[in-house]
Amino acid sequence: MDKVDIFADGACKGNPGTGGWGALMVAEGAEKEIFGGALNTTNNRMELQAVIEALNALKRPCAVTLYTDSQYVQKGISEWIHGWKARGWKTAAKEPVKNEDLWKALDAAQAVHQVEWRWVRGHNGHPGNERADMLANRGVDSVRSKR
Repeated sequence: MDKVDIFADGACKGNPGTGGWGALMVAEGAEKEIFGGALNTTNNRMELQAVIEALNALKRPCAVTLYTDSQYVQKGISEWIHGWKARGWKTAAKEPVKNEDLWKALDAAQAVHQVEWRWVRGHNGHPGNERADMLANRGVDSVRSKR
């Protein structure tokens, strides 16, 4: 099974506002950068979109180490999702799970791979995270340039 490191990040100018997502994928010394964006979105949605897009970009099942600076994503997929699914996509407070559509998409995307989730502190000089942040901001710019 191929090993891939993924560094993913989201950005939003306003919350909600114009958002972007980006990911750096590294395997056997080769790198691939992906990014995109959306209007009227939130930072959390862009953080989720970044990891979904990166996992879905892989052409076959891989052993993935996925780095994110979003505790929302890391804890959500590693811890909280099990309770949400057991409660029919409700929180412990019996409220609907925010961004349910993206959580379901992420759950499906990660099921194809062996994913190890790692949280890194954002904007702290981590090279992979800094590049993912740059790509997420490029995603914001790509949406703004289409207006």
